[in-house]
Amino acid sequence: MTQISPFKAGLLCRCPRCGQGKLFKGYLKVAPVCSACGLDLAFADSGDGPAIFVIFLVAPLIVALALVVGAMFNPPPYVHLILWIPATLILSLALLPPFKATMVALQYRHDAHEGHQ
Repeated sequence: MTQISPFKAGLLCRCPRCGQGKLFKGYLKVAPVCSACGLDLAFADSGDGPAIFVIFLVAPLIVALALVVGAMFNPPPYVHLILWIPATLILSLALLPPFKATMVALQYRHDAHEGHQ
């Protein structure tokens, strides 16, 4: 079996071993086993890592866009609220599953288990 890129598996939210089975049972709930290859996904614990990476990506992007819009159009403050609160929520919620799946795939690739050296 060829190794799947952890970044490809992460972006597609697929099993880190076979790249076929779905990684998530719900929005962010990791499935107990892969439906395609039977990989036990009990090792998958990404913690707060994906949320931190999403924050580090989304926050500067939204701030930069808000500054550009503010400089170009000078909208009133309520327009900024109407634009940037939903944009922040949508981007954060859309990016969280692929970031978590990538962290799980990297854990699998590097055999990173708690209490394992």
